[in-house]
Amino acid sequence: MLGWFGVDRSRPAIRNWCQSFAESHEQTFTAEPDRVAVDEKQVQLAEEREVWLYAAIDIDSKVVLHARLSEHRGTDPATSFLRELQEKHRVSDAEFLVDGMGYLTALAKTDLSGQLDYTDRNIVEKLFQTFTMRIERFHETWNGSQPSAERWLTAYAYYYNHLRSHQALDNQPPVEAAGLS
Repeated sequence: MLGWFGVDRSRPAIRNWCQSFAESHEQTFTAEPDRVAVDEKQVQLAEEREVWLYAAIDIDSKVVLHARLSEHRGTDPATSFLRELQEKHRVSDAEFLVDGMGYLTALAKTDLSGQLDYTDRNIVEKLFQTFTMRIERFHETWNGSQPSAERWLTAYAYYYNHLRSHQALDNQPPVEAAGLS
């Protein structure tokens, strides 16, 4: 896209910009969602290296609350992910919508409540589609590095929450529509 505007660019320059953008744009707001969709998806970092992408999104405001990569999948990584989410946001009263018994166990371990839900939690599946599309486009910038991919996730979550307009939110970014900015 930069080339279309006549801007000289190189993959290393864009990669370096993404890395520095992520370092300066950590999420600084605290959300208090009513309903949170949580899930994980396997993604490929390098030709033979696959990791799990965990994500949580506020169903009503569309705010990405937390996203991170894990080497493993299961109850323990899900529990760790939920604990990190508790440190960042006020989720103790939220209802978590999950798709498997492992998450129900992780919720119990973190004193959170939730239920199996295969309909209302589809927003997290849409988020994974967006992440996957972006991952495929920018795979070369990751160089198979998990820290690089995590910085990219941080930058993209910032973009998604603060800059990307959403039709369902009257073309406002989620943080602005929710009054969190």
